[in-house]
Amino acid sequence: MTDRVRGVRPEDVPTVVALVHELAEYEREPQSCTLTDAQLAAALFGPAPALFGHVAEVVGPDGRAEIAGVALWFLNFSTWRGLHGVYLEDLYVRPNRRGRGLGRALLATLAGVCAERGYARLEWSVLDWNEPSIRFYRAIGAVPMDEWTTFRLDGDALDALAKES
Repeated sequence: MTDRVRGVRPEDVPTVVALVHELAEYEREPQSCTLTDAQLAAALFGPAPALFGHVAEVVGPDGRAEIAGVALWFLNFSTWRGLHGVYLEDLYVRPNRRGRGLGRALLATLAGVCAERGYARLEWSVLDWNEPSIRFYRAIGAVPMDEWTTFRLDGDALDALAKES
């Protein structure tokens, strides 16, 4: 059997949470990642899921599969194009499984979702210092949106602004 990509299943949640924590470690922010199994299960499989996911599996000669990577995503919307798109929140492949094409397979799966559903785009963010990922993204034809700056409102600033509503 060969490596494969499939949708996240409820029984995958603990492994996916572990992968997200590994990603936070890789991104030098382990203290910021507080995701729990219960939170991810509710987001993916609750009554109105707004988060979706795929896992990349490495399948051994015995047919047993090991989850080696994950893509977690949600829908966004282009008001200019009048179409939905996919925002890739997390893409991560365990270091010992990189170089097998799993990251590319996960992105190809999401591109397929976009094509199948008529979505306008697939987009994501990458840390400026993450040169290996940037090289990979450029190699598959992705272009940086250099003229855009991401802003975030959270914590005390979010709370303060919310009090104005």
